[in-house]
Amino acid sequence: MEKEIKKKKDTKVLDIKEATICEATAQMLKKAEKDGVETAFHRANTMKACPIGADSACCKHCSMGPCRLNAKDPYGKVGVCGATIDTIQARNFARMVATGAAAHTDHGMSMLDVFREVVNGNVKDYTIKDPIKLEALAKEIGIEVEGRETEDIAKDLYKELERTYTQVEGEIPFMKRVPEKTLETWRKHGVVPRGAMREIMEMMHRTHMGVDQHYENITKQSTRTALSDGWGGSMVATEISDILFGTPTPVRADVDMGCLKEDQVNVIIHGHEPNLFESMLDSVSDPTLIKAATDAGAEGINLVGMCCSGAEMISRHGIPHAGNFMSTETVLITGAVDAMGVDVQCIKQGLVKVAECYGTKLFTTNPRAHIEGAEHIEFEEHEPRKCTDAIVEMAIVRFKNRTLPVEIPNIKTTGIHGFSHEYINYMLGGTFRGSYTPLNDNIINGRIRGVAGVVGCTNPRVKQDYVHVELVKELIKKDVLVLQTGCSQISLAKAGLYKPEAAHLAGSGLREVCETVGMPPVLGVGSCVDNSRILIAAAEMVKVGGLGDCMADLPAAGAAPEWMSEKAISIGHYFVASGVYTVFGVTFPIVEETKFHKHLFEGLEEVGYGKWGFAKDPREMARLMIAHIDKKRKALGIDKARERVLMDMSDRRDLKAA
Repeated sequence: MEKEIKKKKDTKVLDIKEATICEATAQMLKKAEKDGVETAFHRANTMKACPIGADSACCKHCSMGPCRLNAKDPYGKVGVCGATIDTIQARNFARMVATGAAAHTDHGMSMLDVFREVVNGNVKDYTIKDPIKLEALAKEIGIEVEGRETEDIAKDLYKELERTYTQVEGEIPFMKRVPEKTLETWRKHGVVPRGAMREIMEMMHRTHMGVDQHYENITKQSTRTALSDGWGGSMVATEISDILFGTPTPVRADVDMGCLKEDQVNVIIHGHEPNLFESMLDSVSDPTLIKAATDAGAEGINLVGMCCSGAEMISRHGIPHAGNFMSTETVLITGAVDAMGVDVQCIKQGLVKVAECYGTKLFTTNPRAHIEGAEHIEFEEHEPRKCTDAIVEMAIVRFKNRTLPVEIPNIKTTGIHGFSHEYINYMLGGTFRGSYTPLNDNIINGRIRGVAGVVGCTNPRVKQDYVHVELVKELIKKDVLVLQTGCSQISLAKAGLYKPEAAHLAGSGLREVCETVGMPPVLGVGSCVDNSRILIAAAEMVKVGGLGDCMADLPAAGAAPEWMSEKAISIGHYFVASGVYTVFGVTFPIVEETKFHKHLFEGLEEVGYGKWGFAKDPREMARLMIAHIDKKRKALGIDKARERVLMDMSDRRDLKAA
């Protein structure tokens, strides 16, 4: 095998115990070092993050620079054009929001394109799997459904949702879902999104040299752009995926590298758009391809997910999941992966070298995302099986010609996934009267202290999975119900917190609710684009009543403990704009005590939004979130413990009369 790590006197040795708490990943890192293979963990260990860039104290938006300001003396100098530290930071932050929003928006637009082609009969391999949701969604945004054919409703739904992206004036369709008072705040401040393309375009224009040069005004457009993501691009992507491929309901599934099988052809799909994965489901079930695999000596074909498309498929179909973002290279080191197909977002270029070392076939499939050194097989929705069948066929060839030893960590954890907004509604209220009322009631009576969304990436600048796991353990111990998406979901699933039995780790109130309903204290709701499900849940909590008039009133908080991507900044900001206190870990692109810092961390809350927070330690992060939840409980007048009593019908009538 070609050695990828060159031994040098000045090489900094990776402390694997400090790199990850994932046992499977740690085992593969040891194997990588024995084999001389480099991963992102090793690169992060030897490459120091740029301190000026980490503080967002540099500007490279024109060729008069790049200009570097001093974070220790932020107002000591300005850029060549005269840009202050606040303008520079606001521009950098805004461009992260714009790029993150563009990633989700392009994903959503792709899903809408597929939906259009399915409805018009041009794509035959996909169908509408959830017509009930289609009708409910259409009705919710004002489309007539009574007495109409599903196809006609779907065509009108497509036209209405297309406005999310292409509209240049007015309000995007899902503003109808926003609690009235929250929407009133957005209208007052002029941040209701008109259309995602317009908001992203304007954001990029404003951050060009010599355009918008006031940090508050730049942040205003950042807010509008982020909202076009959370309540627009991302929400459309999630809703259309459910309509086409089925709305998730709880399903038992395995997580971790032990999902790989040495005696089978192992195919991994990694990325974010579900179309590729859905087609791959058909390919691995094809009798002809299964026979080809058995003829090659395999016991069958084993399909496994990674990262966010894997999180969607584990939630929707119970497909096993091999690991989150920081395990995408190490899983190849097992030698058991015969093919990995990738599409868009969070795909390391370093996969190519690792795949070469272990003979894994690595395929890019999306026209937006080629990787030098990887073979490209174009995925075309009109004939999706051409791509996915080809990947399986070449995986079978690789299985037949395996030459290197296989080492699969004997580690996997079973949990319950697939808690969509619709299922939570049903789970709490039942088939005929689905409602968030029981959740609100249990928050009001104190059994549940509040709700937290813990989401986001894994990052090699901190110990993989550690901050996610310790934060969530601390939250549930304090009776905070946790909703999760993306890589964070996989971190907690590996730690065993997706089992109903994990309720014993929760406080007495949350444990009582979990045991009554039969649910774990941590609910996985899908991929990172599915953060929109958390927005819908929060909006529903407001509409049910008893917890304030807007989302900013809710005893709720959010966190991205190990974030690393620009998408995370967009997600964080649309939660802040929606009224949620949102705490990030690892690092934050800002110089503390500047005017821009005070604007994000204090000023936004003062005008009716949420606010940003930052902490590296998981317990400090939990303390900040719980303090905020308690502050909101006090403001609602529900901070006092209530005696728990059984009520008869007379008591209920008296309560209703009061």
